[in-house]
Amino acid sequence: MTYCLGIITESGIVMASDSRTNAGVDYISTYLKLFDFSLTGERVILISTSGNLSITQWVITELKKDLKIAEDNNHNLHTIPTLYEIARYVGGKIRQILEKDRSWLQKDRIDTGCSILLGGQIKGQEPELFLIYAQGNCISATKETPFLQIGETKYGKPILDRALSFYTSLEAAAKCALVSIDSTMKSNLSVGPPINLIMYEKDTFEIRHRLQMRLGDPYLAKVRKLWEVALKEALDEMPDLNWSYNCQESQEDILID
Repeated sequence: MTYCLGIITESGIVMASDSRTNAGVDYISTYLKLFDFSLTGERVILISTSGNLSITQWVITELKKDLKIAEDNNHNLHTIPTLYEIARYVGGKIRQILEKDRSWLQKDRIDTGCSILLGGQIKGQEPELFLIYAQGNCISATKETPFLQIGETKYGKPILDRALSFYTSLEAAAKCALVSIDSTMKSNLSVGPPINLIMYEKDTFEIRHRLQMRLGDPYLAKVRKLWEVALKEALDEMPDLNWSYNCQESQEDILID
């Protein structure tokens, strides 16, 4: 299991992912889940992957292979004209791979599920963020729903629902992403460092901000501590429950029901 997150705001895009693929008493492995296919000055293309590792690695390999083909009519991440069409192209790669291998993988009861986040901007267009399913179809983030998640999503969702909007500053969105991933790591052993984080500023067409935080990273430890303290302080500041409030009325309602 893994956890990947994409956030789009009026100022740009944040993409983040963990790197853990297996977790157990005596076996943990890590693989890169966040890939940068940008063409500086022309387009920013960021991809995060989750699910069956052999499938997603094969997809990334195929995308890289297409970039090396020098034919004028070749469709690849640097020639396709819109991000939506790129999302469909990536989805097509997933479908092609699954059609080749699904039968024997399913025969051995291997889960072939996977999903991909695609975020970025093409010159002359607005930034966009897509979630691509294993079936090849996709959905896009919107102003009303400015984030998309794949993998182990539930533990990191509350802070995004409560603290994030399309108008959140890009720096604050990056901190939301980091806390979201840390909250997931706290609750689920199958999500873990290194944490990869990229912040892209709209209309710059280059990646100027990227981080990789490994196990024991002092900033990551500080974020976790500050977040835990803030939550405890918020809980302490909540008014005490009034146990007598509407108590008689509530009991009468129960009896009537």
